[in-house]
Amino acid sequence: MAVATHYDEVDGVAASLNADHIAVVELKRPPNNFFDVAMIRRIADLYDELAATDARVIVLCSEGKHFCAGADFSSAGNTGGPGELYREAIRLFSAELPVIAAVQGAAIGGGLGLACSADFRVAAPQARFAANFAMLGFHHGFALSATLPAIVGQQRALELLYTGRRIGGAGAAQIGLADRLAGDDDVREVALSFAREIAASAPLALRSVRQTMRAALIVDVEQAVEREAAEQLRLQQTADWREGVRASLERRSPDFRGE
Repeated sequence: MAVATHYDEVDGVAASLNADHIAVVELKRPPNNFFDVAMIRRIADLYDELAATDARVIVLCSEGKHFCAGADFSSAGNTGGPGELYREAIRLFSAELPVIAAVQGAAIGGGLGLACSADFRVAAPQARFAANFAMLGFHHGFALSATLPAIVGQQRALELLYTGRRIGGAGAAQIGLADRLAGDDDVREVALSFAREIAASAPLALRSVRQTMRAALIVDVEQAVEREAAEQLRLQQTADWREGVRASLERRSPDFRGE
């Protein structure tokens, strides 16, 4: 039987591996769990470390009110450039082990991208999903160009990306963005139960299947983040970007001018 192992918190992420071959990787920057390059790198490093153990499935979850609210634009300079960030993000998609994201609260912007890097998403009814990039005046990122259409279809993806509207857990389940709906207090337990179902399969077969099923996605992700990073850098020089961030911080509707 496997021995439980704990990985200390570094860069806002900790992990554990239990005797059922289930690993838990937990974001620990509550309440919003904003990410930066160091956090995404740490998640990717843990995925790699866990792949060298007898882990079979990873549950990606968060401490506190929200799963992940993406980058913190109120703290300039803490996220790193998009190119650097997305180089680390690519590693999440090419990891060896299946991943289930347990989403409570908000998965917003890059946080939605992080949730979509997983194979599956378990959500509570009170969860909120949004690709709010255009409402901030810039281009979406974190490979959502590749992942979101693959998960919910092209038309749904366009609607979410163009409008930035938020959908709850039940709505996410209806369009396939959430694979399983749990009670508000049971998200992690439902994700762990789902993980146990997967972990009952042969471990070598699981890794092989994931590699096969993700081969084309990884190519699409690499192409997507290159385009996304370039467009984000370009649009971050605009007045609309400055207005979008300012309006978000002031909790008002933005007044975009197309400049």
